[in-house]
Amino acid sequence: MKVKLVGALALAGGLLAVLPLQAHHSFAAEFDITAPITLRGTLTKMDWVNPHGWIYVDVAGPDGKVVNWAIEAGGPTQLLRRGLRKTDFPSGTKVVVEGYKAKSGAAKANGKTVTFEDGRNFFLGASEAGGGGQ
Repeated sequence: MKVKLVGALALAGGLLAVLPLQAHHSFAAEFDITAPITLRGTLTKMDWVNPHGWIYVDVAGPDGKVVNWAIEAGGPTQLLRRGLRKTDFPSGTKVVVEGYKAKSGAAKANGKTVTFEDGRNFFLGASEAGGGGQ
């Protein structure tokens, strides 16, 4: 009985340990290093979550159509170390984001830097371009 219980607990622990790894991805799996992008727009939302934060920016295209872009950033701890706070991202803030487009063609990017209207510029660095990881 003890052997079965220990085996079941070990299996459950192993499965739980793998779940966070499945949710995380490498830069190269999702984003295209050969497709840099500069997005100018208005911040609509900030998700201050792990393992990556996300900022959402309304960007007007050449045709005038507004598209809400999802930009992956570093996790909250990384952003805090770079001098950013959640309060730096109120809706309506004008920003310029540089990063790399998603391979899927979706309105999604891996953020490299964010520049605010007042000139502050921060490294968003969700991961190192090219898949270096965090």
